[in-house]
Amino acid sequence: MNTSNITNYKPKDFAELLGVSVKTLQRWDREGILKSNRTPTNRRYYTYNQYLTYKGIDTEKDNRQIVIYARVSTRNQKDDLINQIEFLKQFCNAKGIIVDQCIEDYGSGLNYNRKQWNKLLDEVMEQKIKTIIITHKDRFIRFGYDWFEKFCMKYNTNIVIVNNEELSPQEELVQDIVSILHVFSCRLYGLRKYKKQIKEDKEIEEEISNRNTANATTEE
Repeated sequence: MNTSNITNYKPKDFAELLGVSVKTLQRWDREGILKSNRTPTNRRYYTYNQYLTYKGIDTEKDNRQIVIYARVSTRNQKDDLINQIEFLKQFCNAKGIIVDQCIEDYGSGLNYNRKQWNKLLDEVMEQKIKTIIITHKDRFIRFGYDWFEKFCMKYNTNIVIVNNEELSPQEELVQDIVSILHVFSCRLYGLRKYKKQIKEDKEIEEEISNRNTANATTEE
């Protein structure tokens, strides 16, 4: 389990989050405006609470929800979904975290139209969610996780990744790859079908032919 970087940010990442330069952070550190923390090896880092303070959010009066989010691709993976939920609950109990909502979702990590996932993002935009806790990045979204993490941070929502290696089945990755191949095969089939329709439509075929002839004349 890797939880060492749950709420810590390197200066570069923190600067990007605040929309300032690293040099500005360094100057603020020197001037005492926004002091950095130091690791045992004397490296600078910043915390999520510092970000909330910078945004003017009172962390002691922050009553937004802490949410567990678990996902599997199909209902045949119900056991894995239960395992995810139980593992995350145990993690929260060990950390003394009180969970307000437990979200169970079904659907591919490539699918941006998951009902529960979209509902969660709506609540993020409504400033209702403080923290989202997941086992893996791919539980939240298969591709583009970094973008969605920054999106959530803009609404002052933190995503905690617990990183339990046993709860990310390789079979699901295979399913997602198959889904990608299926999408592209459908597009290729649609393109072939479209070309066939063009050939059958004399008017479109003639227009395309005239356009190609005109382009060839222009190039000469």
